[in-house]
Amino acid sequence: MVEVTHSSSIELLAPAGNWECARAAVENGADAIYFGLDIGFNARARAANFHVRELKQLMLMLHRQGVRGYVTLNTLVFTNELPTLESNVRQLAEAGVDAVLVQDLGVARLIRELCPEMVVHASTQMTLTNADAIERARELGVQRVVLARELSLSEIRQISSRTSMPLEAFVHGALCVAYSGQCLTSESFGGRSANRGQCAQACRLPYELYCDGEHRDLGDFKYLLSPQDLAAHDYVPQLLDAGITSLKIEGRLKTPEYVANVCSQYRLAIDAALQQKHRKLSDSQRRDLEMSFSRGFSPGWLEGCDHKRLVPGKSSAKRGVMIGRVVAAHGDRIQVELSAPVATGDGIVLEGDRFAGEEIGSRIFQIFQSGKRVDHAQQGLVELGLKHGSLTSKSFSPSNVEGLQIWKTDDPQLTKRLRKTFDGPDPIKRVSVAIHAIARIGQPLVLQFSTSDSPVLEVRSQHILELARKHPLDEETLRSQLGRLGGTVYQLGALSAELDGQAMVPLSVLGQLRRAVIEALDAARVTRPLPCSAEDVTRSMLERVAKQALPMRASALGNFLDESPGNPSGKSESESEPWTLRVLCRSLSQVEQVLSSGVKHVIAELHDLREYRQAVEKAHQHAASLEIATLRIHKPGEDGLFRALAKHGGDSWLVRNLAGLDYAQQHGIPFACDFSLNVTNPLTAEQLMRWGATRITASYDLNRDQLCELVAATPADWLEVVIHQHMPMFHMEHCVFCSVLSPGRNKSDCGRPCDRHDVQLEDRVGAKHVLHADIGCRNTLYNGVAQSGAEAVKPLQELGIRNFRVELLRDAADADVKRLVHLYRDLLSGRTTGAEVWKALKADNRIGVTRGTLEQARNPLAIL
Repeated sequence: MVEVTHSSSIELLAPAGNWECARAAVENGADAIYFGLDIGFNARARAANFHVRELKQLMLMLHRQGVRGYVTLNTLVFTNELPTLESNVRQLAEAGVDAVLVQDLGVARLIRELCPEMVVHASTQMTLTNADAIERARELGVQRVVLARELSLSEIRQISSRTSMPLEAFVHGALCVAYSGQCLTSESFGGRSANRGQCAQACRLPYELYCDGEHRDLGDFKYLLSPQDLAAHDYVPQLLDAGITSLKIEGRLKTPEYVANVCSQYRLAIDAALQQKHRKLSDSQRRDLEMSFSRGFSPGWLEGCDHKRLVPGKSSAKRGVMIGRVVAAHGDRIQVELSAPVATGDGIVLEGDRFAGEEIGSRIFQIFQSGKRVDHAQQGLVELGLKHGSLTSKSFSPSNVEGLQIWKTDDPQLTKRLRKTFDGPDPIKRVSVAIHAIARIGQPLVLQFSTSDSPVLEVRSQHILELARKHPLDEETLRSQLGRLGGTVYQLGALSAELDGQAMVPLSVLGQLRRAVIEALDAARVTRPLPCSAEDVTRSMLERVAKQALPMRASALGNFLDESPGNPSGKSESESEPWTLRVLCRSLSQVEQVLSSGVKHVIAELHDLREYRQAVEKAHQHAASLEIATLRIHKPGEDGLFRALAKHGGDSWLVRNLAGLDYAQQHGIPFACDFSLNVTNPLTAEQLMRWGATRITASYDLNRDQLCELVAATPADWLEVVIHQHMPMFHMEHCVFCSVLSPGRNKSDCGRPCDRHDVQLEDRVGAKHVLHADIGCRNTLYNGVAQSGAEAVKPLQELGIRNFRVELLRDAADADVKRLVHLYRDLLSGRTTGAEVWKALKADNRIGVTRGTLEQARNPLAIL
């Protein structure tokens, strides 16, 4: 056992995709719920969500029962949406929401300036994985941080020891294989961005693995990117001890029965932990949780990385509980060796690949055990009668089902039991009211009352108390009359009384005071609106951005181009051309190739830390500057990577997270901000410039029109646009190399197959995508087809953009790299057109090229 010392602030936070889920959460012990509105800007666009007109009613229901309500505004926001967002925030303030969750740095700034009293929580979409990044978020007014799911208990403890920020962590539900806020797969495949609440769940699809160009047959291990669900019930004491103050359940797309089930179990676990007890799930309780929703349970990353346990790879669907194996079959009946209970009416499925149409499901219509027909069975050999014709499909027949696993996918009795916890006419969870009565002859009857979260209130009778002739007031009468609170959310708790003399109180007076108590409690718990600025805040903030120009950032730049050791002449490429082309290289050979092609601005993202010094030396030998790219994720204990990068002497950094930004600023290293900092509007861009950035890479979530809107509203010299790349889709703590190509379970014993093998994952349409591991052993899956924004270059130049980037992925012949560089140089110089570059790229690439996110009209269903 661990000692939990901060009991008063511990919160159980539940999801609510609709009214039923909200009631299920409240009635089953949630301290707060989080939910989205149908006005957009929430990361679960497919949930039913609440209408903004329902918001006041919802907050009243929550506050009456002592529950807080948090609204999710946890997506990126585009430039033209900022005025709408301001209007929405004003509506949230009017409804008195308890907090909002945000992803976008600019949104946090806007809320702070618009409504300073509104509490802001940083969503897990903000990808905060260390204390330095959290302190940067604090500067924007953030008052709580939802940590990335990929952190271990040890890492959480290290973070909490270095920050006073309240920390929230997911404890149950689905796990994304990619870091939240860093997944561009749905955007890359079909324009439905996960950063806009439209994730297409490509991680749940099957993939084939190619190693060094050869197909690797993995048998039924096809779901290489689909993690099991998180179930941290048994880790609640350790999470509280590590510093977590809010335990969060995932599931705004789940059923109210799921919410009821999970909330009730975690409520008991938290209450036990606060009493220094360690509650563990029984087998039946675990099965109940699995029935509500489960792809299989694991502790996620709480114990550190175990890549084989996290992704078993054999399924990606909800399966429920494995109840046994088929022994034999005949007709519509199967003999099963049961390992878990079943009952008639339960839904079952025989194992198979659902994407190949190989699964067969049925209700159980009959159960026979020991020759007798029964309604339920616990274990042992039984015969199950299924739906007529279930075993006559192409994939299944009575002759080939022996040995197959059987899963129970639906339990009507469990569903009925869970619904009873929230579906009744009256509230089940009630607020305890302590009442103190004062009865003195010749004075009114006084009731002083309070709840655990309200001050002491008071009501007085108009009736003046007289001496009783027969039945003086006593505590028993008070308890009987004041306890009649049925139909309300209140219940009588502690009752005390000062009964001075033999006072007589008519029952009608007690009834009137009881109703007055209810009205006063309701009035005290009614949500109060939050004050907002009277001015058009969005307009004034955007006007402030637009007025800024290059001279104000001279100190941030530090004239590093003139003083760069890689540029001794003091002249930059931009002095001869009105644009700058940077090329990002992912190997030392690529650095050499682009330098020999005359590129003067190189970005290096290398797999071997030791090669950075060589890359810097080679760049300086060619009178070029070399910018070092940091990792996208930075965890506790990894500051040594920053120190190593700084030691290798690059001219500047391309930072990809707030910790990298903080380190660079603190150590006087010039830095630019990359796409992973998710700049989609001028307010976010301005904040990064305030923190000292020399330039900012526009987010890959922007299409051509949205990018042009950002450029039009932002000083163009702040921005850099990537015009050629392989889109980084999944960025993962999970390592496919270790999971599939190594007997080990994590980087401590994997043998680093990533150093020796070239790996690609093939999707269902036959496209192969490139898998890389970075220095921190995190994997990125890159789209196998290059994306070119060549046709967007001219309009961007007309808007003033002068910083452009080309990114290389796989090593290629010198001639191919030089041709690519010269194509884009000619395009930027006006010697060729975007259409001509596009045609040349189509001809040069065997697997083609795409316009990707910079295509104006896109099909968001392409991924399906």
